[in-house]
Amino acid sequence: MVATKKMQNKIASVARDVLFAPVYLYQGHKIKRDTVRLPEPNGERHGQVQINGKNDSAANTSKENTQQTLNLMVVGDSAAAGVGSQTQQEALIGNLIPILTQQPVIQSAFNTLNWSLQATTGHTSFDTLRRLYVLPAPSQPIDVMVLNVGVNDTTSNVSASRWQQQIENIIAIAQRKFGVRELVFLSLPPMAQMPAIPAPLNNFVGAKASILDNTLQQVCAAHDGVTYMATDFARMIDEHSNGTPIDIKVMFASDGFHPSSLMYRYWAQQLSELIIQLLNPSDAEFTD
Repeated sequence: MVATKKMQNKIASVARDVLFAPVYLYQGHKIKRDTVRLPEPNGERHGQVQINGKNDSAANTSKENTQQTLNLMVVGDSAAAGVGSQTQQEALIGNLIPILTQQPVIQSAFNTLNWSLQATTGHTSFDTLRRLYVLPAPSQPIDVMVLNVGVNDTTSNVSASRWQQQIENIIAIAQRKFGVRELVFLSLPPMAQMPAIPAPLNNFVGAKASILDNTLQQVCAAHDGVTYMATDFARMIDEHSNGTPIDIKVMFASDGFHPSSLMYRYWAQQLSELIIQLLNPSDAEFTD
């Protein structure tokens, strides 16, 4: 009975999509024609940060301990690249680094943070995979690699099976070539809520994104050292609004498609909490 109902719902969904296909095509073409193309923000794409907070006793420990380095790499598409913000300091990586370096868990374990950003507007999972193949192997293993992909796979109609294979391949090369200790995949954004995508296209795109996101969750769960992070969009809204209603558009950039600088800040906060937990799950202490 349940299977029959699911089949009926699937048939109804397909029939609805066929019926609305001309509308989807028209709206998709209009979005491509009218949406403002925001540039990738200016700023450094790699660097080294000295981590403060070490006390005198830590400074007198062995040379091996005082030379511990946290190697961080962020990889992916336009959101990973920070599109929607003016500078990299306002983007995901620019918000993430200072939050991490202020945490006692990080300060007690590392004295240097090496970071790099490998992200480009328009990149799909295949583009990301190809980039990882082309990049030289690092001199030191990557402790944390953060992957943000999926929006362009959704809009380019990549099948769920191909998407799954690409994610599997990304995991394989990240762990083999880059020696990644903790690989974090960020969830796909709530595409149905993007102001730039009108109804009914938003529901169609949102449903496609959900399929890819569910597949991503399953793949991550099947691999050691791989974590799926469900971006808590509701929490972002709640923390910013402080209990008062707000226009969801403040979480998006002027194009209505990419995150705003405000959203990048909350996004980095959530990501830093996860990274702290992954690096020190026994007694992680997080401070704002």
